[in-house]
Amino acid sequence: MNDQRKVKRPPSLLERAADMFGLDPAANAPTIDVSSLPPEPEKKAKKPKAEAAVEAPQAEVLPPEPVVEAAPAVEPAPVKASPRKEIARAAPAIVPTRQGRIDRDRLAARGMVVPGAPVTGISEEYRIVKRELIRNFGGTGNRPILPRGHRVLIASANPGEGKTFSAVNLALSLAVEADHDVLLIDADIAKPSVLEALGLENGPGLMDALADPTLPLGDCLIQTDIPGLKVMPAGTQHTHDTELLASARTEAPARAA
Repeated sequence: MNDQRKVKRPPSLLERAADMFGLDPAANAPTIDVSSLPPEPEKKAKKPKAEAAVEAPQAEVLPPEPVVEAAPAVEPAPVKASPRKEIARAAPAIVPTRQGRIDRDRLAARGMVVPGAPVTGISEEYRIVKRELIRNFGGTGNRPILPRGHRVLIASANPGEGKTFSAVNLALSLAVEADHDVLLIDADIAKPSVLEALGLENGPGLMDALADPTLPLGDCLIQTDIPGLKVMPAGTQHTHDTELLASARTEAPARAA
């Protein structure tokens, strides 16, 4: 029993990744050498349990069997529907009047998430962020449903800090989910950039919907070639942009969409 030879264990996924991609800058060598992994630890044999002595059963006098009455049928409690699904079901259907195809080559050239392309590092990172957001607005993973958790605002203090990059990548990642539709709104009125990043044509958008209550909201939306993704451009600049964004009407398109 003691002459069993120790067998080297196969490398784990993290160890294989470190061997392939992890380099020590000082030694210019892999951080882990999978050829010198420690052997698999020996497993100790379990000791057999002592068999308990079995005594011959003694005759017992059993009492009369009790009479079992059938319990009345209890109807199961109705399953409560998700509040988020109820909100979506009550919202009016809005059909965009414009169609647009997303420029995949432009996304790839900018290092962004490309729909339908093989998984990349950037797509995997936004997938992790997406999962946390879905848990918040869907109430999954024993989390309570956050009020307005289905709305995500991407903002920064200064220009050029990646608002468009993050908003577009997050929208593209969310749009592939079968149970979720995404409306990407470009609310950067001073310097809109979402349409340019996606390669879509400009037209009426957010500011037009806020300035003209009679304008159908569908005229301000673009249905992309990704079924789960709609885009609302920034629209025409207005002299009272800030006042319109702060008005009560700003809430109405968000509810309807």
